[in-house]
Amino acid sequence: MHGRVVAVGAGKGGVGKSTVALNLARALRSSGAVGLLDLDFYGPNIPAMVGIEHEQWTTNWTLASQSARRFKPVLREDLAIVSSGFILGEDQPLGVDAMTAGLIAKQLIHGVAWPELQYLVVDLPPGTSAVQQILVRELKCAGALVVVTPQLVAHLDARKAVQMFRSLNVLVLGGVENMSDTSCPNCGETLSLFSPAPQERSIWAMGVEKLAQIPLLFGASSSHSLTGSPTDSSSAYAALAERVISRLPPAVAC
Repeated sequence: MHGRVVAVGAGKGGVGKSTVALNLARALRSSGAVGLLDLDFYGPNIPAMVGIEHEQWTTNWTLASQSARRFKPVLREDLAIVSSGFILGEDQPLGVDAMTAGLIAKQLIHGVAWPELQYLVVDLPPGTSAVQQILVRELKCAGALVVVTPQLVAHLDARKAVQMFRSLNVLVLGGVENMSDTSCPNCGETLSLFSPAPQERSIWAMGVEKLAQIPLLFGASSSHSLTGSPTDSSSAYAALAERVISRLPPAVAC
């Protein structure tokens, strides 16, 4: 069982979408069994973030088979994890068209022996191309989060992601502003790293609620533990998980 599917998307790369997806999944563990599905074919970073290496390239992949064999997720940190990075080598580009990528995604969605889950967090590729739209349709998402950084270009691209989800009738639960600020390692003063986007050109002007502001931590791993020191962002992710759960529509029996 997939559980309730929460997609994490972004209009552009480099905004920390995979970091948000992983730490949201970690935070949701206190509310039940959680799976994490990494469908970011162009940069599947989840395996590296949880300490899984896969260097071997895949040169042949069966898209249609009569076999009843189902893939098993990797269990790590009490998360059931499946990633396109388990197929591709760490430096292997995805050299297929959108339709073929969609077929591979269907296998990773439906061809997995998922345990009983309450939530499945899905790390989507950044952008709004045919690949993303195929994936969103196939996933039957209960809701979606959109990740941005404060600057204008991130918001302009994220606005497209918001419009994509809405056009596909996926509830936009809210937005996450990542790398919102940081603390000076010498004096502790709060520093803004980016010039913020004008309010009227941001995703917040589209009625998207800001569910979390995640600071940038100097020297912090993108996969840092949620049980770390009080200076990490664990409390922000715990609050984000609570807000996501509260905004999900009631579960519908299939």
